[in-house]
Amino acid sequence: MEDKEPLAEPVHVGEKRTCPEEDSEHIAKRVKVQDEANGSHATKRTEDDKEELEGEEEEEALEECDGEGESFADMMKYGLSEVDVGICKFVSEHNGFSGILKERYSDFVVNEISKEGKIVRLDDLSVPVEPEEVSVEAAPVDCQVLTEEQKQQLSDLQLFKNKERNVSIEVEDDSKEKRTLLHKAVKTSYPGLETKTEERDGKKFIVAYHAAGKKALAAPRKHSWPKNRGSFCHFVLYKENKDTMDAINVLSKFLRVRPNVFSYMGTKDKRAITVQEIAVLKISAERLAHLNKCLMNFKLGNFSYKKHPLKLGELQGNHFTVVLRNISGSDEQVEHAMTSLRATGFINYYGMQRFGTTAVATHQVGRSILQNNWSEVMDLILKPRPGAEKGYLVKCREEWAQTQDPEAALKKLPVKRCVEGQLLRGLSKYGKNNIITAFGLIPRNNRLMYIHSYQSFVWNTMVSRRVEAYGLKAVEGDLVLKGGTAHVLSAEEAEKESIHDIVMPLPGFDVIYPTHEVGKGYRDMLAADNLDIDNMRHKVKDYSLAGAYRRILIRPSDVSWEVIHYDDARVPLVYTDVEKLENKPLPVYLTEGKYRALKMEFSLPPSTYATMAIREVLKMDTSIKNQTQLNTVWLN
Repeated sequence: MEDKEPLAEPVHVGEKRTCPEEDSEHIAKRVKVQDEANGSHATKRTEDDKEELEGEEEEEALEECDGEGESFADMMKYGLSEVDVGICKFVSEHNGFSGILKERYSDFVVNEISKEGKIVRLDDLSVPVEPEEVSVEAAPVDCQVLTEEQKQQLSDLQLFKNKERNVSIEVEDDSKEKRTLLHKAVKTSYPGLETKTEERDGKKFIVAYHAAGKKALAAPRKHSWPKNRGSFCHFVLYKENKDTMDAINVLSKFLRVRPNVFSYMGTKDKRAITVQEIAVLKISAERLAHLNKCLMNFKLGNFSYKKHPLKLGELQGNHFTVVLRNISGSDEQVEHAMTSLRATGFINYYGMQRFGTTAVATHQVGRSILQNNWSEVMDLILKPRPGAEKGYLVKCREEWAQTQDPEAALKKLPVKRCVEGQLLRGLSKYGKNNIITAFGLIPRNNRLMYIHSYQSFVWNTMVSRRVEAYGLKAVEGDLVLKGGTAHVLSAEEAEKESIHDIVMPLPGFDVIYPTHEVGKGYRDMLAADNLDIDNMRHKVKDYSLAGAYRRILIRPSDVSWEVIHYDDARVPLVYTDVEKLENKPLPVYLTEGKYRALKMEFSLPPSTYATMAIREVLKMDTSIKNQTQLNTVWLN
């Protein structure tokens, strides 16, 4: 999987899990317009505390700014379909059937596969016991100094159930030692609370309160870190319906640290239940474990201390448990489809999430960047467009179309961190005659997303042509990797090679191309886009494309499946790690039922898309556009 898979956004009325920061009004709005389907390509929050406060104000503003009018399904009719991004071919011969993907986010479960090849599971919430030296931070504080009533009041305050917003504890035996004990007892046992000493009518009180509002927890204090302990606390993060960067931002706010103290091996889906390993610098397991009391839709466990952080790409892949609901295929069709997936695999297309969801696809912006056509880049990002958009974005685009005034358009945006807001800020600061510099205000990863999207579009298109022209066998002129270097096959070599070893290039200055007709197709396609395949270096170094190689076909491992019967669309059909930890009963599968679902499991290497494997099974379009229409028909 290309770790992020915010595919189909249909949301069933029966979804029960909620997030503490989101009330029911927000959830209802998300049914209409999902974050990944708003066309804004929103950037991730990684700014400092000052900007975090801005962000909270922006979130409040959003409550009054959501779009009205068309339903989400109506808006998505303008979105992209698979053929728009070069996804055209299948490799299996079975008859396809319909099914609903991600009707509930709990129908899509992702467990990371570690660099050691083990599936990452959350199965232990305990804090590791350290045999000798224990840090001051981890040292337990005697809570005997607090009465049961005070403990209950502090617990309510920690979880924002206390309307007074503070708890006052009278210091009966006034001494510095007693006050110190009370301060430590509160701060250690109730992370997120700060304390101060106040004098009232000649008596002293320890007053507990939330130091930085609802989203701060346990400001880091300067403690010694034990020498015999690794600097990084590694833990397993279980999350529901949040992508990895959003989850990191939540954890960093509650711990009051910067997001860059966290490291991970890959980003995971939003609309899913995902389990992955995270490492954090010099935050104790005790503090992390306390978060389990305060956060919904998250669970942290399997703590250990190590000397190293995690690095992007270190994972061996991801293991998927997927439920496709309301399938139309017979048991025989399902058997043929899954047997083919296990034996042959699927075309390793870049999935729909690579290209955005509105009428202006990300690869179109990428093409304009490579063409050095900066006025078109500006126009494509800011112009009005049909499709799923937040109301405030629609107003911003209309203002821009009418006035071409970046400051006026920026005023329409309560959220300034989206790509549109960053570009408008740049244009306001540097002027419309300096678009390259203005565009540079967009975070680098977001800027590179556009050109990588164009590369992906070319790759998808060329692979479809390759499968159409030569089928599922290696032919003369194909490429294979030998020791990391691409090698062109001769006719004799091609007879001995498997289709599973054939690679195709993403265009760039450091790759070679197939020598058969599809290789010529690369040159023709780029020439039609006014790009020179022999000169993929850009005058802005960041936008120079080196290129890469990608396997045509991927064969999943650990493939298994079963057909499940059910009556209630709201009933969960996957047994999660948290449900196992809480000893909840296993899902009950009916022998007969109104509906049938296909539950499948499989493992994929990094940078491959689970949705493309599912597409091969169903033989249907996996775009949000198509899935939303399916779900709308199903709910009606």
